[in-house]
Amino acid sequence: MVDTLLPGAALAIYALVNAVSFIVYYRDKKSAKRNTRRTPEKKLLVLALFGPFGAFAAMRAFRHKTQKATFRLVPLFLCLHLVLAAALALGSLPIPLS
Repeated sequence: MVDTLLPGAALAIYALVNAVSFIVYYRDKKSAKRNTRRTPEKKLLVLALFGPFGAFAAMRAFRHKTQKATFRLVPLFLCLHLVLAAALALGSLPIPLS
C-alpha cells in the first residue's frame, strides 16, 4: 500500500513546490511595483531550481525577471526537470532483455 501512495504523494509535493514558487515570484513582482522589500534573487533561483514550472509560469505571466541574465537559467531548470521526468518514466517501464 505504501508503494502505491508514494508516487501520488511525491507528485503532490512537487505541485506544491511549484505553486509556492509561482506565488513567491508573484509577490516579488508586486513588491517591485510598490518599491517595498524584495525577495533575494538567490532565493528566487533556488525556488526555480526545485519548482521550475511555477517560476517559469510566473516569469511569463507577470513579465518578471525576464531580462536578468541569471534568470535565463530558469528555462534550463525546466528542461532538466522534463528530462528527469522522462528518464523516470522510461526507467519504470519494463524493458525486454532479449
